[in-house]
Amino acid sequence: MKLTHDIIEQKTGLLALLVVLVVSVGGLVEIVPLYFQRSTTEPVSGLKPYNALRLAGRDIYIREGCYNCHSQMIRPFRAEVERYGHYSVAGEFVYDHPFQWGSKRTGPDLARVGGRYSDEWHRTHLRNPRDVVPESNMPNYPWLSKTAVDGESLPAKMRALRTVGVPYTDVEIASSTKDVAGKTEEDALIAYLQELGTVIKSRR
Repeated sequence: MKLTHDIIEQKTGLLALLVVLVVSVGGLVEIVPLYFQRSTTEPVSGLKPYNALRLAGRDIYIREGCYNCHSQMIRPFRAEVERYGHYSVAGEFVYDHPFQWGSKRTGPDLARVGGRYSDEWHRTHLRNPRDVVPESNMPNYPWLSKTAVDGESLPAKMRALRTVGVPYTDVEIASSTKDVAGKTEEDALIAYLQELGTVIKSRR
């Protein structure tokens, strides 16, 4: 029997098997080599893991769905580099699990937002974005300023991240709960945002 396109389309099981085969081969060819390239597995010079407060802020950033509107990946196109800064490189994100890449942007990319605005600007922006960006359609996040950071969960999170290669020390893990004592979720989120892209900026 000659295997034609019509026969493949009519036999669902065969079609599914061939799709899995093609995707598997494509994955092996495209993805596996990346695990052996230093540029994708080694941190850029000066990169350090997030401290306890910034790690908590990153979790809040993900929990509140900020990544749905703000990517953290500057593509190597002139228009993007001129607007946001140096294009993103994999070595910046080796300690991020999961990383926040993506090209969907309702709001601006945040890969280089660290240090661009003051803490007070971020505070105002989170409580009512239209006070600083009148045309913004971002929702308000007033509860962040009233909610304390959950420091009790941080040691377990940091230990879990250490198992996947983030070099947290025993001292950092043990002191993480104390390091965020008295801090609000707003403080943590701002600390996280102020860190984004600062390593690449300092190297250029």
